[in-house]
Amino acid sequence: MGYLYIAGTILFTVYGQLILKWRVNKYGSLPIDLVDKITFLLKLLLDPFVLSGFIAAFVASIFWMAAMTKFDISFAYPFMSLSFVSVFVLSVLLFKEPVTLYKILGLGIIVVGIIISSRSA
Repeated sequence: MGYLYIAGTILFTVYGQLILKWRVNKYGSLPIDLVDKITFLLKLLLDPFVLSGFIAAFVASIFWMAAMTKFDISFAYPFMSLSFVSVFVLSVLLFKEPVTLYKILGLGIIVVGIIISSRSA
């Protein structure tokens, strides 16, 4: 059951990050003028999808607390790196973000680190 809590943490974290990116892209760049910045941020904060991203972050933290009852943090935390991998892959697919050799190498190192960390429990 503990791994399900970790998976829930990752799922809701990734959802929140992707939703926020999607909605920020919809609204464009942060304006320069202070009043325009405040208006821009208020529009974002009142966007139902942005709110769902914040709710997802809260739900992810509940899953994380549950995971902490099952595992040592030194064992469970490296699995959170899977959110980096998931966000990268999905950002390429959904937002057409660029894939570079350095990004792939970095993600490969993360995956190797997860494998090594998970075997040390």
